[in-house]
Amino acid sequence: MSTDSIHDYIEKNLSDKRKKHIEGVRKTAVYLADKYGEDREKADTAALFHDMFRGLSADVLNYYVKHLNLDSKYLDNVNLAHGKIAAIIMERDYGITDPDIIHAVSYHTTGRAGMSKLEKIVYIADAIEPGRSYPGVNDLRKAADTDLDQACLLSLSRTIDYVRSQGKYLDEDTLRARDDLLSKKVQEENINEK
Repeated sequence: MSTDSIHDYIEKNLSDKRKKHIEGVRKTAVYLADKYGEDREKADTAALFHDMFRGLSADVLNYYVKHLNLDSKYLDNVNLAHGKIAAIIMERDYGITDPDIIHAVSYHTTGRAGMSKLEKIVYIADAIEPGRSYPGVNDLRKAADTDLDQACLLSLSRTIDYVRSQGKYLDEDTLRARDDLLSKKVQEENINEK
């Protein structure tokens, strides 16, 4: 799968800050793919595409939301809309049809119930790439280095707490992702106790 055209798009259309972030996510995702036995090319591709629409204005993203027939909850919500738009465009305009890569891009900000290993890798790589600096990021990095599910669970829980504390819209996929991982953790603990 050639990523030359997305490299061209990134170079021509994104800010230096966004380029640095994407490169950080790409390197982190490939590292985690190697660590957890995931396809590094798929991780690389998803990371390159994940923020291709992140720097656009709300007006431009709203245009895409309407013309791509996305749910109206994405209107005026740059944080949630950009991944959904990127997932559709990467399939439509770049011919990437692997559902795992498409889901990894689509859900990289929210997570979802039943995330694949690739989805978890891109989700957590976005949260912990080297350019990220916020309270608790080092705890997430340590968790990601030992237990991918635990890292995702920790990140999702913190996101839920933060979004609620800000009084902003909390996507149901984030709640479902957290609950799904919590349920799996409880099942694993029950099995280990037997």
